[in-house]
Amino acid sequence: MTQTAADNELGTERIGKLLRKLALPAILAQIVNVLYNIVDRMYIGNIPVIGKAALTGVGVAFPVITLISAFAALIGMGGGPLAAIRMGAKDDEGAEKIMGNCFVALLALGAVLTAVFLVFRRELLMAFGASADTIGYAESYLAIYVSGTVFVMMTLGMNNFIITQGFAKTGMATVLIGAVTNIVLDPVFIFAFDMGVQGAALATILSQAISCVWVLLFLLGKKTRLRLRAACFRPDWKQLGRVAALGLSPFIMQGTESAVQIVLNSSLQTYGGDAAVGAMTIINSVLMVLLMPLQGLGQGAQPILSYNFGACSYDRVRKTFFLLLKVSLIVAVSTWLLVMAAPQLFVMIFNRDAELMDITVWAMRLCLGTVFMMGAQMAIQQTFVSVGMAKTSIFIAMFRKVILLIPLALILPRLFGLGMTGVFLAEPIADFTSATTACILFACQSKKIFHPQKGETA
Repeated sequence: MTQTAADNELGTERIGKLLRKLALPAILAQIVNVLYNIVDRMYIGNIPVIGKAALTGVGVAFPVITLISAFAALIGMGGGPLAAIRMGAKDDEGAEKIMGNCFVALLALGAVLTAVFLVFRRELLMAFGASADTIGYAESYLAIYVSGTVFVMMTLGMNNFIITQGFAKTGMATVLIGAVTNIVLDPVFIFAFDMGVQGAALATILSQAISCVWVLLFLLGKKTRLRLRAACFRPDWKQLGRVAALGLSPFIMQGTESAVQIVLNSSLQTYGGDAAVGAMTIINSVLMVLLMPLQGLGQGAQPILSYNFGACSYDRVRKTFFLLLKVSLIVAVSTWLLVMAAPQLFVMIFNRDAELMDITVWAMRLCLGTVFMMGAQMAIQQTFVSVGMAKTSIFIAMFRKVILLIPLALILPRLFGLGMTGVFLAEPIADFTSATTACILFACQSKKIFHPQKGETA
């Protein structure tokens, strides 16, 4: 795609057609990306004899995996919109400097996180809700997974710079290549080589390494509009500060998800034992599947929103937002209805133990009771990020999990003898309250997005 063609497309193409073109590959990429984790859980949960305990152990390790993804989002999702805004302002050199700085930051963060998680993995897992029966599986999985942290962060972070240029199909291919490789390698390592949970982790890391090579080769090649160049690797701390400020919202969204999982797992271990932690592992997997299409929609809309905001085409920003909101709500409500109607179908994918089935079906209907409202919240959240309104997007991100969900998960179990029920009730209460708040905030801030005056833009 030439620079002129990209400009014409993002700035003049019909919004509906453009969103379909960018969002559909992004949605598929997000759905496929979920397979990196849930395929592992599907295979692990079905290992004879040890499947139930092994599944719970991997669930305890998941907060660390989420935190690694959060740091990738801090840089990638902070730098991507800034680069798109620079492109909209016809400043490709500035966009390349942003991308080069983000590459170096991802590399450095990946190395630091690898060392920290390898040294303290056992202590962290015990604090996260592991028991004597599950710590062995959790530690075995995590030791191998964190060894590939740099591959994971580079793939997730730098792929944003492919998508933000409008190369949605290439971004989708990044995830598809890794996920297909993971699906193929998982049964080989887990069952054929009898490596168990270690085999699942090894398959995931090898898959991410292949995806990482694909991303870097593309960004070093001739097809990309923005190219990785050594001249752009010198750290610009002021620029990295802007990246971190904008990326803080998605970082908080994912990082606090890690904190939420820790609180939920530890509370459930107290009030319900390993079976309750196993149920939450499955529920989190299903929730990932529900949210991936919404994240893909937002990711597809981001280049349109950012480019046109940078080009001062505010009517196109408004049309893109309302289309994103409409489609996100349709997707969220449809998937919510399916989960409420037949939760047992989702549980059977991971494990068919009778005790685990009963508790998970009950808990899933309770825990995901108001998740359909996330359609509105995620559309609003992505729009704030796309136009550079970091402070508002950070508040929305923190409000749901830090201000609402974590305290509720700690307080409700102690009220009226609710116990385990109180832990699962925290999620729907937080979803409803935060989505309503996000809608009110957007109504108050919409003038700055759709009809900004001088000095009002982010």
